[in-house]
Amino acid sequence: MLKYVILALILSAIVVGIWFYSLSGPQKLDLADRLYPGEAKIDGKPVTGIAFDNGERQQLDIYRPEGEGPHPVLIFYHGGSWYHGERAGYAFLGRAFATRGFVTVIADYRKYPQVKFPAFVEDAADAAAWVHGNIAEYGGDPGNIFLIGHSAGAHISMLAALDPQWLARKDIDSSIIKGVIGLAGPYDFLPFEEGGSAEKAMGEWPRPKETQPITYARGDAPPLLLLHGADDDLVGQHNFKNLSGAIEQAGGSAMSKLYPNIDHYEIIMAIARPFRAKAPVIEDAIAFMQGRIQAAETQ
Repeated sequence: MLKYVILALILSAIVVGIWFYSLSGPQKLDLADRLYPGEAKIDGKPVTGIAFDNGERQQLDIYRPEGEGPHPVLIFYHGGSWYHGERAGYAFLGRAFATRGFVTVIADYRKYPQVKFPAFVEDAADAAAWVHGNIAEYGGDPGNIFLIGHSAGAHISMLAALDPQWLARKDIDSSIIKGVIGLAGPYDFLPFEEGGSAEKAMGEWPRPKETQPITYARGDAPPLLLLHGADDDLVGQHNFKNLSGAIEQAGGSAMSKLYPNIDHYEIIMAIARPFRAKAPVIEDAIAFMQGRIQAAETQ
């Protein structure tokens, strides 16, 4: 009898191991965050699968803080080299910022090879436009909307905020964005690496400079916070340094911070509860947003 019990336990462990291995990196982070001791305090279950357009990838999820609003709003765009990744698995980020008082939106977007540039930027702007018009129904303040993105998501969110044409498609001024937080984002990466994901997703655009956030550095841009890991060997440090310098030279506001001993993936990992000791990503993002809110209130 005992050998059958042991066999059943071994088989169960194998099944669980196969299931865990099949999860994406963000889904593993989310599971670790869920299992970590303590509880994230948010207002009930998230509202998921809200369509901001007609496509399967044009959906978003909303995480709400406890207490009465209106609360400031943070929209997150995930990474994935413009061709993979999805909002599923980033619930840990939704909970992290909702517990800090922000209505947090996890937005998806279309990717290569289904689409190429600028479709994913259009989706990022369309999601922000939907949030601006509808977030009050979920306790959010449409007058205090911030964007945050990781890797390709940082590139996409930065373009959506810096180049006014994308929000203008919805008759919305880019000034609705009160700040943008970029995590390990590529902002100045021409020429494209031959055969790389950027070339595949954007290489056919006839004017390559229009794919680069640095092209749209302007003095009246939303304030930026650019966070990067010193051990990031995927996105070079020149990206955040060049964009920060270009914004400041134009008379705008750009803050930047380089985290020691953090690579391209650990910067997003640091938002999940078991790994927050790696880098103060949440604290720095919150301080930046609260600073912008307070500055606006005193004007």
